Amino acid sequence: MTPSAFTSLSVGHSGRSNGIHDLPCLRPIRNLCASHEPNNGQNQKTGKRLSFAPVASSKHDWIGPPDRLSNLRPIIYHIPENESPLERRLRHLRQETEDWNHQFWSNQNITFSKEKHEFIHMFLKAKGLSHRDENGRKRTLGSEDMAVFYKEFLEKNRTKHTNYNREWYKRNFTITSLMGRVVLHRAWWRLKRRWSGTSLT
Repeated sequence: MTPSAFTSLSVGHSGRSNGIHDLPCLRPIRNLCASHEPNNGQNQKTGKRLSFAPVASSKHDWIGPPDRLSNLRPIIYHIPENESPLERRLRHLRQETEDWNHQFWSNQNITFSKEKHEFIHMFLKAKGLSHRDENGRKRTLGSEDMAVFYKEFLEKNRTKHTNYNREWYKRNFTITSLMGRVVLHRAWWRLKRRWSGTSLT
């Protein structure tokens, strides 16, 4: 993921970026049934995204292309000038939630890909078939056969997914609450400045 692949999004008057960043955080677009599966590699074990630092003069949030492991787009949030403690708390929580979300789905997708490969291997072995047909093409299983794997995988990971959803909603509730407090705090300071200007005239 190169810096040039990142795209900046403008920040509106409310301090939030216009567009996708109006959402507290993102859910993965593709997970269990992703058509793109991570290749086996050394960086697959870490689930870490490449670092990118916008220039200091940037006034935008930055969003990158979907990560090859988690399928989530990395977001780097703009640090406003004179950031208040409340705004900093919100930004840190949003960024930490992005990283937590990325780590969970990286690990989950790697596990899914590995177990899917093992299921296909054992299925073909039980049928006495090799991984490739007589024409050298890689064998694939039909939808009914793969449905068995999908069901087993979901059942085995039910508790993990339930815990993830509970934590995800908890984080988003906190983020949304903080966003509301930030808006009220900014409105209050605008009113105070307006009153101060009126009292001096």
